[in-house]
Amino acid sequence: MADRRVCFDFEVEFSNGGGLQGQDFRLDLDGDDIDDQELAAFIIRDLRLLMVGSVRVFNKRLIVERHKRAVGAKQADRASAATSHLVDLSHATEQGRIDRGGNGSTPVDAPFQCHAEGQDLSHLPLSRLIDVPGVLVRLGGTAGRAIDWHHFVPVACRGHAVLIHTGWDRNWRSDHYCEGHPFLTERAALYLRDQGALLVGIDSFSVDASPMDARPVHAVLRAAEIPVVEDLTGLSALPAAGFRFSAVPPRLQGAGRLSIRAYARIDGG
Repeated sequence: MADRRVCFDFEVEFSNGGGLQGQDFRLDLDGDDIDDQELAAFIIRDLRLLMVGSVRVFNKRLIVERHKRAVGAKQADRASAATSHLVDLSHATEQGRIDRGGNGSTPVDAPFQCHAEGQDLSHLPLSRLIDVPGVLVRLGGTAGRAIDWHHFVPVACRGHAVLIHTGWDRNWRSDHYCEGHPFLTERAALYLRDQGALLVGIDSFSVDASPMDARPVHAVLRAAEIPVVEDLTGLSALPAAGFRFSAVPPRLQGAGRLSIRAYARIDGG
């Protein structure tokens, strides 16, 4: 069968300002077709773009043309540190300011929190909470509060704890910490689920927007039995990859949300 390629134009708008355009861009196809979302993901991943606000694909057409790349060729980022060390990612909290639900501290949510048939924290596998390979998505300084699926395309989500650094932790204990905070869209949650993330963490009040009458992000992640860690801090000290994340709660039966001590171990290189 003759090789197929897709030819298209695109526009990328960055959430921190500026943009990028491409005309008559060509991509090898393994199958017969590709949708616009897959093309957008390819652009972000292949060009290693960060802080992408939106991607628009247009003038798309399929052509018969010999492939220009080796099928399945991949590139991988490698991150290392001079020495292995630990980074504390939990807020310091005074005694008596933490309730049973972990409010007032850095908490972890289990599927039990939203789904009675899900696992409570006492049954959640330790492999989901301890020494989990991590990747960091840096979004500090971006415009807007909503974090969409395309922000996660540049990182390897599968088999990793995906931590989201927004910088919102600087507002901890302030009057507006719980309002106007960065949050994930439902499409982002679906993408993280489909890409095989083991855990999702954020240095913001919640992965869902406030007020939280509906909690679509929690619902998607918990239904997939993906633990959620909120109210993290200190993520600026982490590299983009090359660390392991831990967030261990007490083994309390019937609990879906508890305070934890979160930390990362940065691997030595």
